[in-house]
Amino acid sequence: MRNGGSGFGIGLVLAAAMCAATIVAVPQTSAARETWDRVANIKDAAKRLGELHRLQGSQGVLKFLDACYRTQTLASEYSAGLESCMAQDYMHSQVLAQIYARIPQADRVRMGTPAPEDIARGMGQRFVATFRQYKISAKEAEKFKKLVDTNGMPIFLKSVFPPQKPGEATPDAGAASKN
Repeated sequence: MRNGGSGFGIGLVLAAAMCAATIVAVPQTSAARETWDRVANIKDAAKRLGELHRLQGSQGVLKFLDACYRTQTLASEYSAGLESCMAQDYMHSQVLAQIYARIPQADRVRMGTPAPEDIARGMGQRFVATFRQYKISAKEAEKFKKLVDTNGMPIFLKSVFPPQKPGEATPDAGAASKN
């Protein structure tokens, strides 16, 4: 495993997890008939994720996401709330995996942090379960991913990695949203 770099390989791992999740999803049928503004929902999820991350850190985010999935997946239909959970999971997992990819494996083991591949695999498993439960098609899963990459990720990245000086671009921020 590579110990540094841009995290591009992690983006591929996360993309592969999304693809694996869609392969086992029920084909051609999407039970989701969204009645909400998906772009606004994803942007709001990104803002709330950034705030939660600033207040409680990564552990707080993980605890929140666990509770979010546990409650939102009780519903019989796919909802805006579940879409928010998934968008936040995707954004957090991608950024966390890229950060951990820069830490040498020996240091990650010593610190007790997971490997980037394990983060991606965990997210993929959560997505597989959700796509199966709500009969989300591969096409809809890919549309969701694009909506989050385009509308949520820039907001989350700016919140978590604000520019150092007014008007200054954040280094590597663009790399985190590329797959």
